[in-house]
Amino acid sequence: MPIRLPSNRPADRFYRGGARLCAFRGEAPPAGREPEDWIASTTTVSGAALTGLTALPDGGGGRGILLRDAVAADPVHWLGGAHAQRWGADTRLLVKLLDAGQRLPVHAHPDDAFAAAHLGRAHGKAEAWYILSGGTVHLGLREDVDLDRLAQMVARQRTEELLALLHRVEVHPGDVVWVPPGELHAIGEGVLLLELQQPEDLSILLEWRGFALDGAADGHVGIGFDRALTAVTRRARSAAEIDELVHPAPVGHEGSVFPAAADAYFRLERRVVEGAAVVSAGFAVVVVTDGDVMIGGAPARAGTTWLVAAAEGDVVVSGRGELLVARPPAP
Repeated sequence: MPIRLPSNRPADRFYRGGARLCAFRGEAPPAGREPEDWIASTTTVSGAALTGLTALPDGGGGRGILLRDAVAADPVHWLGGAHAQRWGADTRLLVKLLDAGQRLPVHAHPDDAFAAAHLGRAHGKAEAWYILSGGTVHLGLREDVDLDRLAQMVARQRTEELLALLHRVEVHPGDVVWVPPGELHAIGEGVLLLELQQPEDLSILLEWRGFALDGAADGHVGIGFDRALTAVTRRARSAAEIDELVHPAPVGHEGSVFPAAADAYFRLERRVVEGAAVVSAGFAVVVVTDGDVMIGGAPARAGTTWLVAAAEGDVVVSGRGELLVARPPAP
């Protein structure tokens, strides 16, 4: 039976937000800075022992075993035989709902090779977004920038100059945005999105003025800005390249709605249910974005999130609504 997941909102994040997220979920507004919901997470917030991890419901309204521990105990059940044979108990996926109550800082994430060589991590951080409420995003450089100039802008916190170097793109509900590792980006105030990413909390922050963090101390992933900034893509993106990164999700498409380059990291299917549909077998995170449906016989209204183990096989969805189905890469 698919598992309905409660919200999992880490507290005291460094940026404001959470009201739109809670409205989408049908929950009371947050008391503080809770702009993210980490869904089916086996990943901790950077520097934390447990924060960020999803606890499975215990059946009585309380918290049960951590998903991380459940997957480690039986990876074949949760992830499937082929996935477990290739990657063991690594889900290869973190899914978030994110509500930008203020523009996020300009930042980037390292790729796999950099994360392994310099940080001892199993993954870098590629990410992609499905836009639920539109606004502005900033993505990719408009002109080439050398390392020295980039370092000077960071050291002196010349944030207006830095932001002006990025492409400014208007996004609308149903758009998708692919953010390759290393690409500079910032989500604008008011945007609500579903994010798929590699399961790491790794950010190289190029600005921090106006945010609840000490970027000079914490923005360089512990290796100093001289080294961390070498992970940032400093080559300009053309307008045509930005159009390849940001565009409406294809309609009636059976595969992932993200660009093909994202398939090596994760996949996202958009399913419109008009009577009945099938979520094919495999580890999946399902987000109901519209309507009221039944997932595996359980009522599922808009705003609910669900976890499907590979051992469940195909899952029948009935009713009328829309689903987003997040999956790890194909093994």
